[in-house]
Amino acid sequence: MTRIELIQHALAVLEPTLLEVVDDSARHAGHAGAATGLGHFNVVIEANAFTGLSPVARHRLVYQALGSLLETDIHALGIQARVPVLSS
Repeated sequence: MTRIELIQHALAVLEPTLLEVVDDSARHAGHAGAATGLGHFNVVIEANAFTGLSPVARHRLVYQALGSLLETDIHALGIQARVPVLSS
């Protein structure tokens, strides 16, 4: 399983209506953090689980869902965690 697939699988627990995971590791080649072999990722996630939560609480849910991947696969993580927009 790729790192993107691992992240997608871990975040599935939040039942996202939208999930985009981008591996930006190549853009950080030569960066001190990249030397560990861990990746740089950006995540856009929309989930009803975020309803009524502050941005900090939303990020905590994402970190909790990712669990040990934050130690084994992820060096840096950009997060956009949103509540799904209701269509009219």
